[in-house]
Amino acid sequence: MGAMFRSEEMSMVQLLIQPEAAYQSVAELGELGIAQFRDLNTDINMFQRKYTSEIRRCEEMERKIGYIRREIVKDSVAIPDMPEVIPRTPNSREIIDLEAQLEKTENEIVELSENNNALLQNFMELTELKHVLEKTQVFFSDKSNVQNLEATGGEAANDGKPLGFVAGVISRERIIGFERMLWRVSRGNIFLRQATLEESLVDPKTGDSVHKIVFVAFFQGEQLKARVKKVCAGYHASLYPCPNEYNEREEMLRGVRTRIEDLKMVLGQTQDQRQRVLLNVAKEVPNWEIIVKKVKAIYHTLNMFNVDVSKKCLFGEAWVPTAGLQDVKTALVNGSAAVGSAVPSFLNIIATDEDPPTYNKTNKFTRGFQNLIESYGIATYREANPALYTIITFPFLFAIMFGDLGHGLILFLLGMWMVLWEKTLDKNKEEIWQLFFGGRYIILLMGIFSMYTGFVYNDVFSKGMNIFGSAWSVNYNTSTVMTNKELQLNPTTDYSETVYWYGLDPLWMLATNKIIFLNSFKMKLSIIFGVVHMIFGVCMSLVNHNHFNRRVNILLEFIPQMMFLVLLFAYMCFMMFFKWIMYSAVTDEDHLKPGCAPSVLIMFINMMLFKNQEPLDTCKEFMFEGQDTLQVIFIVLGLICIPWLLLAKPFYIMFKRKGKSTEHGSEVAHQSSSSSNHHDDEPMSEIFIHQAIHTIEYILSTISHTASYLRLWALSLAHAQLSEVLYNMVFTIGLRNDSYVGAIMIWLVFWPWSVLTIGILVGMEGLSAFLHTLRLHWVEFMSKFYEGLGYAFKPFSFKAILEEEEAD
Repeated sequence: MGAMFRSEEMSMVQLLIQPEAAYQSVAELGELGIAQFRDLNTDINMFQRKYTSEIRRCEEMERKIGYIRREIVKDSVAIPDMPEVIPRTPNSREIIDLEAQLEKTENEIVELSENNNALLQNFMELTELKHVLEKTQVFFSDKSNVQNLEATGGEAANDGKPLGFVAGVISRERIIGFERMLWRVSRGNIFLRQATLEESLVDPKTGDSVHKIVFVAFFQGEQLKARVKKVCAGYHASLYPCPNEYNEREEMLRGVRTRIEDLKMVLGQTQDQRQRVLLNVAKEVPNWEIIVKKVKAIYHTLNMFNVDVSKKCLFGEAWVPTAGLQDVKTALVNGSAAVGSAVPSFLNIIATDEDPPTYNKTNKFTRGFQNLIESYGIATYREANPALYTIITFPFLFAIMFGDLGHGLILFLLGMWMVLWEKTLDKNKEEIWQLFFGGRYIILLMGIFSMYTGFVYNDVFSKGMNIFGSAWSVNYNTSTVMTNKELQLNPTTDYSETVYWYGLDPLWMLATNKIIFLNSFKMKLSIIFGVVHMIFGVCMSLVNHNHFNRRVNILLEFIPQMMFLVLLFAYMCFMMFFKWIMYSAVTDEDHLKPGCAPSVLIMFINMMLFKNQEPLDTCKEFMFEGQDTLQVIFIVLGLICIPWLLLAKPFYIMFKRKGKSTEHGSEVAHQSSSSSNHHDDEPMSEIFIHQAIHTIEYILSTISHTASYLRLWALSLAHAQLSEVLYNMVFTIGLRNDSYVGAIMIWLVFWPWSVLTIGILVGMEGLSAFLHTLRLHWVEFMSKFYEGLGYAFKPFSFKAILEEEEAD
């Protein structure tokens, strides 16, 4: 957890590597994943860099692997998932062997595919010819065809010339246009007969099923024959030879059937051989893909290096965590040793004015919380990381709104299921699921904290638990209690000296004024936690000022901000606690009885307006002696904080600039500025404007943010009331009958009640509370100290590259 308090310290390093050891050294760094390289060749076109040819070789290997994968998928051969143990990076010799193996495998699959396609094409043609011979037998046996043609043929029929014909097949969707075109080109002198094929044929080129029709076109004369063939070619109709004589057609049909049977056997053997080849290759495809991606990434990284011709070495620059410098040195040594290089590689730490990247070490537990913060903005380098505190504050504020022991248990079980079976569930790479699955530990903690707050609220599916026995004692007889729905309990006589051990007394769940009590309780609770949360945020700004050596900002910004927040809003919280402690029903002093307890809200408004309110008889306006004077002092000091915030820092910078030399004044001004604002370069007018905006934003946001925490109260009451309404309107249907029918009704209504509970109260209400909690952290808490102007550390890492490729 200590590593999450602040991002890792980063160093800019220069790497000097011998060309023969460059590939292996970068491969070692890719396995470590701790170096973010800078591109030193931004002015050079990508196609003109040193290792462009190697990248093209990798792209060609990727193309071959992609073709092999598509062929494997086409034949429905299973490809194993990415192996858990990632294969090591190959050396240069192994890359050449892999290229040769891919070339051989591709050629073999291409040859098998071409042979298979040729056989399939031959098989389809023979099948079409078989259907033509079978279907045309009926056409030639029908003597009326000739008679019809002679009756409608006109002069052409009287020439005494024999009838000619062509036979073939055509796609079903083209037959209408085909028939219409034949009629037009022949002016009605062609007689067309057709028959639909019951079974569909497989197109060998696309693999799709096509439906075709057998046709025979009768005509007279060579001129019509030429026209018919042109129309057939235009409509992609396949023509086949068909003898005139019956015996010849039968003999040809027998020969075609024999060839089809032989071709089926050859096709089966070809498919078996292709299947064996693809099965053997499928096992290697995931490893090949990983290896090629790693090699390609290495050469892309090497293209960021500069080539020093005089010194005959490559040199590059990279951001590296300071704690990992020794690991980088070891990787360079291992890279040189792997190729037997006699000249060692060097690592030099260099100074730079660039802002380093932000790198927060995370594990599977903390990664979800860090992602919540980085969705708002990447932390400025080395500033305090809110994710560390969000681990506790986020599920706790969520639980204040969601507090129900039963609903929290459902969330807890959901989170526990995802945590215990995370290895299996992580294989689902769907984007929405991965977003949900990434927050499994957040859901787990939200469920645990919701169970805790539900226990405090004494709320389980809108029902209370009487675990420790109520502290209220009802001093009425049974008949009075049963016949009077609006009985009043007197806290003076009906409340024991001991309070309920933990949380809310279960008797409140039966009270008709329960909503009034919970309304006051949860509203004050939300204000108290909100003010504490904001004070903590302001305190974190003190940590940042101290770390970045801006200690003058402690006096000029932190103290007035803290005074304004504490003297007004923390004082309001103090009055709530003081009122709870001082006023009691069991007391002999009249001004301390509940009827004399002042409204904290009205008292705070009167304090801000310097207004007094006459108390009731025997009551006092203020809760303790000297409170009016103390409030005036707090208001005056709070008002002083506004010009303090507005003017102190700009005047400090201005006086330092005027009173000292330019060099020294610039240094002091830079020391007094924030890490994101270089006041030494800004004119004083802009500094005054920026400070005015900052002051107005803080003063107004302190008021609005305090009110914003009332969402804790609003959503908590809404969730509790919705749960109670759902219970009363649905589940109690089965409780209204005390016979066996009621038991059956309870079983029946339980299912719609559970579906509505999970869908609305856990799903929709949980999402609403999650979003409101996220807003309270992003705006109300983090705005007090978090700049979020950094950029993420993205090291050269094989693991990250492969995970990103797999997600895509």
